[in-house]
Amino acid sequence: MDWMTALIILLGLLCLLMLTGLPVAFAFLGVNLIGAYLFLGGEIGLGQVIRNAMQSMLNYSLAPIPLFILMGELMLHTGLAFRAINAIDKMIRRVPGRMPVVSVAAGTAFSALSGSSMANTAMLGSTLLPEMLRKGYHPHLAIGPILAVGGIAILIPPSALAVLLGSLARIPISSLLIAGVIPGLILAMCFTAYIIGRAVLNPDLVPAEDDGEPDSGWERYWPFLRDVLPLFAIFFAVVGSLIGGFATPTESAAIGVAATLVAAICYRKLRVVSVAKAIVETGKVSGLILFIIVASLTFSQILAFSGAASGMLQAVQAMNLTPLAIIVVIVLILLFLGCFVDQVSMMMITIPFFIPLALSAQIDLVWLGIIYLLAMEIALLTPPFGLLLFVMKGVAPTHITLGDVVRSALPFLGIHFMVLLLIIAFPALGTWLPQTLLQP
Repeated sequence: MDWMTALIILLGLLCLLMLTGLPVAFAFLGVNLIGAYLFLGGEIGLGQVIRNAMQSMLNYSLAPIPLFILMGELMLHTGLAFRAINAIDKMIRRVPGRMPVVSVAAGTAFSALSGSSMANTAMLGSTLLPEMLRKGYHPHLAIGPILAVGGIAILIPPSALAVLLGSLARIPISSLLIAGVIPGLILAMCFTAYIIGRAVLNPDLVPAEDDGEPDSGWERYWPFLRDVLPLFAIFFAVVGSLIGGFATPTESAAIGVAATLVAAICYRKLRVVSVAKAIVETGKVSGLILFIIVASLTFSQILAFSGAASGMLQAVQAMNLTPLAIIVVIVLILLFLGCFVDQVSMMMITIPFFIPLALSAQIDLVWLGIIYLLAMEIALLTPPFGLLLFVMKGVAPTHITLGDVVRSALPFLGIHFMVLLLIIAFPALGTWLPQTLLQP
C-alpha cells in the first residue's frame, strides 16, 4: 500500500468518526485500533497499542499538566482569583473603556496563575460581564476583551497546553513556557490599546462616567498590594525556579501548587470542600488529556510504519520550499484545522508531519512551538467551533446570542492575526527570552 492510500485511510477514518460526534479521544482510539491491525501486523499490532499506552503514561514530562491545572483550580475554588480581580478593578481609574481594560489586566494576571483558557474566560465572563452590561457598555466591547484575554493562558506560563505541546513535539518545555511571555504581553498591550482607541473614537460604546468608587489613594492601592502582589510571588516561584535551573518543569509545577496552598492558608480561604472540588475538576480535565496522549503515541507510530509520514515529508521536500514558506504552509493548515477541531486534536493530527518537516528545514522548534500556541489561541475564537465562544455563551446573560459573541470576537481575532504575523516576521520575539534566561 502506498503512502497516499495509507494517509487517506487514516485521516478519512478520523474525520468520519469525528463527524459522527464521537469524542476526540475515542475517535483516535478507533483509528488506532484499525490502523494497528492494518499496518502493525494484526493481533501483534493491537498488543502494541496496549504497550504504547503503558509507555506513554510513564513519561515523566507529562506530570506538570495535572499540577498546573490543579494550581488554577485551587485559585478558582478558594476565591483567590476573585480577590485579585476586585483589587485590579480598584487600581485602574480614569481610563477610556475602564472596565474592558480591567478585564484584560485581570485576565492576563489570572493567565499567569492558572494556565487554563476556559477557566479564565468562564471566571471573567461570570463576574465582569454582567457588571459591564449593567453599567451600559456596548456588548461587543464588553464581551470581546474577555474572549480575547482568555486565550492568553495558552501562551503565558504556567500553560498546560504548552507542556503538552512540548511533550508531544519534543520541544524543551522550559524554553517553550518562557518563550510565551513576550507574545502574551504584546497581545495584552494590543488589546488594551484597541479598547482605549475604540472608546475615544466612539464614546457611545462606553458609559459617560465609569471611574468607579472615588477611593482615596490608600484604599485604591492597598487591595492590589494585599491581594495581587503576593499571588505574583507564585508566578515568580514557578518561572524563577525554571530560569534558575534548580527545578525541572515538573518540580516547578509542584512548587506552584504548594505556593498556592500556602497562599490560600494565609488568606484563610483554604477549605476541604474547595480543595475537593479542585481535585475533582483537575481529575476530569487531566484524565481526558492523558487519554488523548495515550492515543497520540500509537497514531504517530502508525503514520511512521504505514509510510504516510515519510511519504508526505518527501513530497514537501521535493518542492524545495524555503523555511519561511514551510512556516506559512504550517500556519495555514493550523488555522484551517482550528475552525473545526479542538487544540489537542490539532496537535495530534499535525505534529507527526510538521515536526520532522521543521527539523529537515532546520526551523527553530521553540519558534515553531510559539507559532503553534498562537494558532491554537486563534482557534479558540474561530467560528464555527471555537471553544471560548461557547464558554462565553454559557456564562453570558440569556439575551446575549451566539451571533453577538462571534461578532464581539472578530476585532480581537484581527489583533491575534497581526501578532502571529509579527512573530513569524521577527522570530526573536519568541526565542530571545528563553535563549537569554536559559543559556548555559
